[in-house]
Amino acid sequence: MKKIIMALLLLLLLVGAYSTWELFGPATSFSASRYDLYIHSGASYPEVLDMIKRDTVLKSPWAFKWLASRMDYPLNVKAGKYELKKDMNLVSILRMLRNGRQVPVNLTITKLRTKQDLASMIGRRFESDSSLFIKFLQNEDSMKNYGLDTNTAMTVVFPNTYTYYWNSTPTRIFRKIYEQFETFWTPQNRQFASQHGLNPYSAYILASIVEEETTKTEDKGKIASVYLNRLDKGMKLAADPTIKFAMRNFELKRIYEKYLSVESPYNTYKYAGLPPGPICTPSKETIQAVINSPKTNYLYFVAKADFSGLSNFSETFPEHLKYARQYQKALDEEMKQADLKK
Repeated sequence: MKKIIMALLLLLLLVGAYSTWELFGPATSFSASRYDLYIHSGASYPEVLDMIKRDTVLKSPWAFKWLASRMDYPLNVKAGKYELKKDMNLVSILRMLRNGRQVPVNLTITKLRTKQDLASMIGRRFESDSSLFIKFLQNEDSMKNYGLDTNTAMTVVFPNTYTYYWNSTPTRIFRKIYEQFETFWTPQNRQFASQHGLNPYSAYILASIVEEETTKTEDKGKIASVYLNRLDKGMKLAADPTIKFAMRNFELKRIYEKYLSVESPYNTYKYAGLPPGPICTPSKETIQAVINSPKTNYLYFVAKADFSGLSNFSETFPEHLKYARQYQKALDEEMKQADLKK
């Protein structure tokens, strides 16, 4: 009798040890350092189980199911992106899922040119696909909530890194971007802009043109002054980057006369004033250069013939033509040498 009791106790100990191992021992079966589990909004518990089984995430799906029912997870499925680390145990995994402890997702915005570019980036990183985000940006009622319209929607998009949860809605994503816009536009910065006859939206649009014109910090303010002087005199901006945007051809190296007739409100050779929206997402540095641009009499600028990336600035057209011919001659020579090397 004692032997039977001892055997039963041993069996119970083995079962207990095995159960403890199943619950608290390494439970994952993937070989990588982590597995990202994406649970879509509205997903049911059976759907979560199917994902885990389909991707062979866990060694014992049945143990997960048994423990899940005892931790009330079937009634507490929460959407999101969850990072399962290699060798996590079932208790830790289920606590994370039940409590909705998602891993944050970073959205790093650098230089974008169109609303479609932004929507595409968001569609690749979040549950909300690109078409939903485009609809949000194109919705006049949505934009009115931020004092914007569908043309100026991108004027609040500042290059930066924004942190969200994977299942964030377009509204939540845009709201955090807008908060960065409000942070930048302090009363002081608004005053600087107003001294040039600009507001946060027009300053951003002008900065987007300057951003496309140069990467040289020392020239940004002077280029902004050229365009501000043209605006003051009622001249057309005649900004080459706006032609590229109007044609949606950002690889153009030269703007030929035949391109200048393209029909678009972004064609600043054809229409006076600033375009209706930005042509890229300028850096804060460039916006700051615009609103702090120096007072000059410059009306023209052209790249220097030494290809330094800097520009020659002129007050008169004859002087501008002199610099333009120098640059054109140097460019023709460079292209000629490039052709000889082919």
